[in-house]
Amino acid sequence: MNERTAVLALHYQNEVLHPDGKIRVGVNDENVRERVIDGATRLLAFARAQQLPVVHVRIAFRPDYADCPRNTPIFQKTIELGAVKDGEWGAEFLAPLQPLNNAREFVVTHQRISSFAGTCLDNILRMLDVQHLIVGGVATHSVVEHTVRDATDRGYEVTIAADACAAGSPEFHEAALRSLAFVARVANVSELNQGQV
Repeated sequence: MNERTAVLALHYQNEVLHPDGKIRVGVNDENVRERVIDGATRLLAFARAQQLPVVHVRIAFRPDYADCPRNTPIFQKTIELGAVKDGEWGAEFLAPLQPLNNAREFVVTHQRISSFAGTCLDNILRMLDVQHLIVGGVATHSVVEHTVRDATDRGYEVTIAADACAAGSPEFHEAALRSLAFVARVANVSELNQGQV
């Protein structure tokens, strides 16, 4: 394991993963929901056991959506659903995947698709002297893909924890991972635990 590694945990929020969430991308299937929550739980446990920095990234907008871009169908749908309003339950992290209150864990809020766009994420990673990112999140074909591509363009090495990700459908998930394999390593959390990454 590269000692200059950090974990990015993307959109493990109530709106996305809880049965009562308004978005539920990739988790309409209960088996998929349970799998990604289990994978995310194991990913965070791995990071904490290795004492790696963890950046928890959430998406949240003002209640009036004045900071929400309207140029894409995904954000138009977010507004229509009344989802991920800052200060409301849906924008909060799912209870089992909450950030810990310590010096190794950070929270970044964004309003675009890539976690880097308009945020301090890159500054945090540079401050920590990170070179390698392990990324998990929902959805694979959206925030994960955009963040991974953005990260590699910025010079980071990236490993995707595939079983800590989910998408709008298994087909979208698998297609995104196949495409991302050209710019990042794709692994499972068990491989991380076995030191294979």
